[in-house]
Amino acid sequence: MSSVKSRKEIWQEWKELLNIAPAELEDWLQTEESKAVGDSTDGESTGHKSGRKILQIKRTKKEDLTDDQWTHMAKVVGYIKRHRAQDGPRDDVENSSWRYSLMNWGHDPLKED
Repeated sequence: MSSVKSRKEIWQEWKELLNIAPAELEDWLQTEESKAVGDSTDGESTGHKSGRKILQIKRTKKEDLTDDQWTHMAKVVGYIKRHRAQDGPRDDVENSSWRYSLMNWGHDPLKED
């Protein structure tokens, strides 16, 4: 069985997992909390860069998405699934770097139903 997902599958998971609206994500990425989490080699974390790419993707029509954007969408879906599978903090999830990292990738675990 191939581990490569179809664009249909990627799109479906993207719609299910990314629960932060573009304006909300844009505001979040401006915060110190957003900038303070994640690994960084050049002053900006991988997750923060991803958040900026996610904004571009969310503002692009599905039929206009590039191959690079589809690849990033698959990466985002994988990151969110892996990160959610880890045990989050036992207390104060709201102010945890676990949550802040997920939010940089477009997913707020406190919004889950």
